[in-house]
Amino acid sequence: MTEHSELTSTALGGTYVRWGLRLFIFGLVTGYGPWLHYMHGSFEEVHPAFLHNVTLWFGCPWTLSAYVAQLGGLAMIPIGLCYIVFGRDGSLASVTNSERLGPTLCAIGILSEFVIGFPGYFAVEAVWPNFYYTPIDAGKWTWLGLQGVCIAIYLVGTVVASGGITRATLDAAATDRSRSQNRARATLSPSTQS
Repeated sequence: MTEHSELTSTALGGTYVRWGLRLFIFGLVTGYGPWLHYMHGSFEEVHPAFLHNVTLWFGCPWTLSAYVAQLGGLAMIPIGLCYIVFGRDGSLASVTNSERLGPTLCAIGILSEFVIGFPGYFAVEAVWPNFYYTPIDAGKWTWLGLQGVCIAIYLVGTVVASGGITRATLDAAATDRSRSQNRARATLSPSTQS
């Protein structure tokens, strides 16, 4: 990547695309955890409360971690492509300091979601045994709350990017409107040919 003071929108876009692809692949690999869980079946007894809440849709506790990595990584790619396209057409000549942090925040959000959602599950399980399947509210609130914080970190990274992309689209629209007005004037003005 270019030096911090010289970071262009195209370089920033490339960072989003590269990290997005890698994190998407990471999500596909971690997706084998839930798949293996489904294939083998749950070792824990499933209590009736489990069947009446949202965890039925996430029969494996690590499903959310895999989905966040997959979808979060995929979402970083179009963000990066926007930066590349708008940087090349001149609509986004510079990036703000907060925009520079965007890909890092997104990556930290995705990777911390994995750490809290996958290995962190076992830490919470040590404090509240069988919290996911019983369910034990304190364990679920702790574990899901920490995952919510991780997703919020990712969200901040995307909101920062949204500001830059919004700025670029408004500039592109203004430039396009100006070009259209200039063409219209050129068409209406009398010919200067002899």
